[in-house]
Amino acid sequence: MREPFRVLFICVGNAVRSQMAEGFARALGGKAVDARSGGSSPAGFVAPKAIEVMRERGIDVRGQESKGIDWGFMESADVVVSTCHEAQEACPVQFRPGTLQWDIADPMGQGMDAYRAVRDEVEAKVRGLLRQHGITVEEARA
Repeated sequence: MREPFRVLFICVGNAVRSQMAEGFARALGGKAVDARSGGSSPAGFVAPKAIEVMRERGIDVRGQESKGIDWGFMESADVVVSTCHEAQEACPVQFRPGTLQWDIADPMGQGMDAYRAVRDEVEAKVRGLLRQHGITVEEARA
């Protein structure tokens, strides 16, 4: 049996973008994916609007926590994705060489439409990443 594809998503606060990416990777990749997320300066919460827009897609991220970067997991991950360029700037340690850069806008402080736009962008990028690495993408429970 094939080992799960290990992916780490990073952003500054680990409250919106990387949380969404983790949620989508888990939902769309199923048991074939071990997805985690972390922040270079964790906010300590998952944004309520992020939880709500993910729920609209049938994905429950309420159990996910805003946390720091798991450096051990980063070293062993198949892929590391920074969802924003600010994450590296806010971090005192360099990310692993080859970290993918996704520069997704931060919707914090904006309305639901901004969160939905970010959610849709994150979903498309996660779907592409999984397919690129040979992961059969399951359909989200919308």
